[in-house]
Formats: sequence, structure tokens, C-alpha cells
Amino acid sequence: MTEPLRVLLADDQTLVRTGFRLILGADGIDVVAEATNGAEAVEAVRRTRPDVVLMDVRMPEMDGLEATRRILAPPRAHDPVRAGETPFPDSPRVIILTTFDLDRYVYAALSAGASGFLLKDVTPEQLTAAVRTVRTGDALLAPAITRRLVERFAGGEHRHGTRHDSETTALHRDLASLTPRELEVFGLLARGLSNAELANRLHLAETTVKTHVARILAKLGLRDRVQAVIVAYETGLVSAGERETTEQTTERSTGQSTGQPTRQA
Repeated sequence: MTEPLRVLLADDQTLVRTGFRLILGADGIDVVAEATNGAEAVEAVRRTRPDVVLMDVRMPEMDGLEATRRILAPPRAHDPVRAGETPFPDSPRVIILTTFDLDRYVYAALSAGASGFLLKDVTPEQLTAAVRTVRTGDALLAPAITRRLVERFAGGEHRHGTRHDSETTALHRDLASLTPRELEVFGLLARGLSNAELANRLHLAETTVKTHVARILAKLGLRDRVQAVIVAYETGLVSAGERETTEQTTERSTGQSTGQPTRQA
């Protein structure tokens, strides 16, 4: 028998937490803890080890962005708080709760490893479906939505001083570890092509594409395709606002033409 899905609710509004708890409980999803700010959320994750965290962005004391960073970031040897310990051996999936979809804080949270976001006026069916989706390891956001966020905010964190140096380093990963084919797949994936579309474009079996995508995520230390899109933009592999065709991206990545008809990504 499958164990019940375990969720932590982090929101400073009591009515929001109560409503979400009732909706999740009615669908057989256990709410194992609640938090009214980011600091409480971090501690509750360490104590209860939920599968999924529903995290409000704006909360007192510590906001949801910083809490997401702390929950999902790997332990650092030079960090006196974490040295010698692994507070989150099995990091949960984090879903950001927000009032506005194209939000700078949402983008930063996705960069930190959140698996997607939900608007607070989400329907009960969408809420439970989202929680179950991210638990399986899938990203909640369609790549096209992620690209809208990235194109609006890519680079903005540097100008506004909100991105941490460690986060900048993590996002600007060395793509040299990718093979030419993986780099080709990465560039097309970042433009929102599905596995089936990638397979058709590159004349590969869909299972082969899935293998390439899995290797790309593993080599770059990414949790899902949402982070992959962000990193592709942050590293300059794909440019914000760029209207290049996927065919041109392939040629630029590999130095070769595939000879296929071009289309807008």
C-alpha cells in the first residue's frame, strides 16, 4: 500500500492554511505541519520530512524565498550552521504560493530549486493535482510559463542586488561537462520542446531523448526541467527576448546543420 503523501503548509494567513488543509485532507493527503513564517518552515521540514512544501513567498521574519534556499541548498562545509550535518537528507519538493504569476520573487524561488508555483485562487482539483505531480519528480510549470518569467527577470536580480553570490555561481554552471548532443538537446529543451518534439526534431527515439534529458539534469545538478530552462538563460545558452528558431539554436550549439525545416520556438 502506498504511503500517504505528506505536505507542509507555510503561510502567514490562517485562513489560507485552513482552507488548503481541508482540501488536501479531503483528497487523502496528510498535512504533517504548518508554519507561519520561513524560519518555522525550515525547522518543520527538518523535523517532519514532508514530501512537498507549499510555501508562501511573502511572510514575516523569513520570507519564502530564503526558506526555499535553505531547504533545498546542499550543506556547505564553510557554513558553521550546517558543517558536518545534513539537515534535509531527502529534500522535499517546494511549490511556491503567490498572488501574481509573473513575480520577481517567484522567479528567484524557481532559480533556488522550487518545482513550480500556484496562484492562491487555485481550484481544489488543481491544488491536489499539483502536489501529486511534483511528488513524482515532475516539474509543475510548463516550460513556456518558465520562459515568460525568465525573459522578464533574467539578469534583473544582479541589477537589483537580490541574487546571492552563491546562487549566481550555482546558476552559471560549467556547460563543458555536456556532450555536443546533450548541449543540443539542452538548447531545444530550454525553448519548451517536449520529449516527443525533441525526438521528432533530432530524429531520435523518445526513450533516447529521455535519457539525454536525465543526464543533462544529473550533470548540472538540476532538479527538473524548470531549473533547466532558467540555467539555460542564466548561462547565456539561450538569450532573453531572443526570437531565434530552434533550428538555428541547434546549428549554433553543434556547429552543424540538421537540414530540417525551421520553425519559431
